[in-house]
Amino acid sequence: MAKETNARIESELEVRSYIQNLKFALKHGAKINFQAKRLVDDDRDEKFTNEYTVNTLFPDENPVDALKRELLSLNVEDYMRTVKDFRFPNRSEMREFGKIYNGVDDVYIKIRVELLGIYGQTITFVMSFHFAEKAFEPEMFPYRKN
Repeated sequence: MAKETNARIESELEVRSYIQNLKFALKHGAKINFQAKRLVDDDRDEKFTNEYTVNTLFPDENPVDALKRELLSLNVEDYMRTVKDFRFPNRSEMREFGKIYNGVDDVYIKIRVELLGIYGQTITFVMSFHFAEKAFEPEMFPYRKN
């Protein structure tokens, strides 16, 4: 039996549509749920944690406001891949993006957008927004032009 993979590359049109929907949701009251502290960070170098990264890049800002601005700036060239969360198979897939800050700092971004509840409250769950543990390689970005 073939091993089930949790990652795939969406078409450029699918990614553009996803980003367009994300931006629409964020501009129309979507709540951002940001995990500043995560259990996985207990065994990780502090530099690669969400809290450290956000505090370093945006020291004088409310983290949620900074993340909203940064998510609104995502584009198709920042897209890396789409992953299924086998731990929560009924939840929507997560998208992984990568951006470079200050010309040298690779930042890994993983988000999930869900409609919750009877009235469709949109939640943007920011699972990861941290300095990348491994430097980005051009082949990690299927739609980056350079």
